[in-house]
Amino acid sequence: MRRTLLTVSLATVLLLPGVAVATTYAPGSPVIVSGVLSPLSACAPVGPGTNYPNTEVEPYLAVNPTKPSNVVGSWQQDRYSGGAAKGSGVGVSLDGGATFTDSVIPGLTTCTGGTTFQRASDPWLSFSPNGTLYAMSLVETKLPNGLNNPSGMAVSRSLDGGFTWGNPTVIINDSDPTKFNDKNSLTADPTNSDYAYAIWDRLDAPIGKGSLKSGENAAGYRGPTWFTRTTDGGATWEPAREIFAPGNNDQTIGNQIVVLPDGTLIDVFDLIRNDNKGHVKGTNVAILRSTDQGATWSASPTIISSLGFVQVADPDTGALVRTGDILPEAAVDPVTGAIYVVWQDGRFSGGARSDVTFSMSTDGGSNWSAPARINTPMNVSAFTPSIAVASDGTVGVSYYDFRNNTAVVGLPTDVWFTHCHVGCTSPANWSEMHAYGPFDMEGAPVARGYFLGDYEGMAAVGTAFDLLFSAAGATPNSADVVFLKMSV
Repeated sequence: MRRTLLTVSLATVLLLPGVAVATTYAPGSPVIVSGVLSPLSACAPVGPGTNYPNTEVEPYLAVNPTKPSNVVGSWQQDRYSGGAAKGSGVGVSLDGGATFTDSVIPGLTTCTGGTTFQRASDPWLSFSPNGTLYAMSLVETKLPNGLNNPSGMAVSRSLDGGFTWGNPTVIINDSDPTKFNDKNSLTADPTNSDYAYAIWDRLDAPIGKGSLKSGENAAGYRGPTWFTRTTDGGATWEPAREIFAPGNNDQTIGNQIVVLPDGTLIDVFDLIRNDNKGHVKGTNVAILRSTDQGATWSASPTIISSLGFVQVADPDTGALVRTGDILPEAAVDPVTGAIYVVWQDGRFSGGARSDVTFSMSTDGGSNWSAPARINTPMNVSAFTPSIAVASDGTVGVSYYDFRNNTAVVGLPTDVWFTHCHVGCTSPANWSEMHAYGPFDMEGAPVARGYFLGDYEGMAAVGTAFDLLFSAAGATPNSADVVFLKMSV
């Protein structure tokens, strides 16, 4: 929906000490993608919790490699306080993001023509090299007591750049409330249009321990990684299967596959250990590897780094802000094969706040650089980073922070963009500029804290970067999806 937002169009460049920048980026005009009225406004809310009508959060973005002016975003449409939304909204552009046509992905929920699931969440998009577009969603039905029954994962496919969609394929469906399928992603193989890979964690409460009460980002009794793939361009999907079991009382979350130029698959995820197996207790950024397009996977993970979890909060009131605090994000240079990972971490402040943390590998994930803080240190939390790699090898990262929170009321929040051309393991080689804002985070819908999404969208288009993010609206419990291009 269109609302008046507090926007400041700035091209201010903030340089870390000692940086020498060959190229700077500037933001284009922001475009509010989500429409004035929710396409699901006529559908009554179902199940427990508060529904926030006309609210769009947690967007993801994909760009058609056969036609880069075809930009597609998806988001949670009409979010519930207790998890998920009425459906998955979608916005399609054929002019590089100047204008969008909005709709919803059909058949996912009862509000969008489906018959099994009430709600959808965690929207994810990926284009194949031939232009086939996949959309993956977590789907669920909430019982009156808040348990999920059933929960599953669904994949939809578009052959016309996102304007129309086939019926969703449900790749897993659990009717047992002690099971919960959570935090999915989908990657179309950039080296082969026949292949696409879907991955998620499946939380499981052991028999005799009671039902699993969980939503997104909830630690379960056991949370192995599950996976499936298509080998025929999305016509069929293999039976879903477990590919990594971290053990009882441990779990994975945030599984995300990137593909190296030689076809190797790298699954980047958060490994949560509640014991001290392998001396990696707590949260850890880790990877699995497949060299045969997902048929088999490495038996044990490679640990990139510990992940220093910090709960982000309103610095004035202490109210919680829900962010991507346990979700690493990854990108690959399609030419060199360098792998880049970013996440939130409190190590640089002794746990006082979260910073955007970066590590990279140039040998296929065997060895990783020491974690480095790449946001400008402003003594405020920086959170929910997204990452992409431009055609010239430039690494771009976007994130939010509170550095402009000097108002007496409200929580002014901005979107920032930082990039690196060479020597990215050194913070001195990153340069930062303002992208969007400020807007008042206190206007965001509340779902275990002020909530704009556990992740946001970002894609490289040539040497430019397309950003798709959610920003709180001017009225309470509201948010809109915004598109912004960062160009040289």
